[in-house]
Amino acid sequence: MIILEAKDVSCPSRLSAGWMVVLIAVAVVLFDQIVKIWVKTSFYLGEDLPITSWWHLKFIENNGMAFGLELWNKLFLTLGRIAAVALFIWFVVRVKCVEGIRRGFLVAMALIIAGAAGNIFDCVFYGVVFNDPMPPELAQAFAPGGGYAGWFEGRVVDMLYFPLFDFRWPEWVPFVGGQHFEFFQYIFNVADSAICIGVALLIFFYSRDFSLAFASLEKKKG
Repeated sequence: MIILEAKDVSCPSRLSAGWMVVLIAVAVVLFDQIVKIWVKTSFYLGEDLPITSWWHLKFIENNGMAFGLELWNKLFLTLGRIAAVALFIWFVVRVKCVEGIRRGFLVAMALIIAGAAGNIFDCVFYGVVFNDPMPPELAQAFAPGGGYAGWFEGRVVDMLYFPLFDFRWPEWVPFVGGQHFEFFQYIFNVADSAICIGVALLIFFYSRDFSLAFASLEKKKG
């Protein structure tokens, strides 16, 4: 009985930490997909709904990475996302019970995993599930004409737009003089937000935990 208790206290939070990561990731992915499907089927492509002067819902789609960047082949990008999520999950499973790792670090990792997974759903399924009508028609799921792309080739749905302020650069400013500047011009989604928040938490609050986790993996290798 004493031996069993000693084993339990060696990592008392293993199960709870694992479930915490799972629950956070599932909650973020579900919320992300609910918002995306609502926007996809309620807004026509390019539609802009001002909520306030600094917050709009604007429906766009992109083929690439966060904030509309397009750097690589679509299939390669989707498979890369899947591989990254698998790697992050493996990493969390291996380090979640390392002594000194705080729960906030696991929360950050859960947000990153959920964000990457949320955009994977768009890439893998949306091209097959939804059609691609011309605006102002709305997209439909499982329409008679079929989807707009094959498996792994769907576009990521973005809708969060925060034009906080804008101005025109004075003519005398080098390189950008006379140009219009808007902050924040990028349009993103819930999944992108989860990734950014998770990365920010790691950088500003849990870099020590990250180093500790990697040191633990290196020690296990040795």
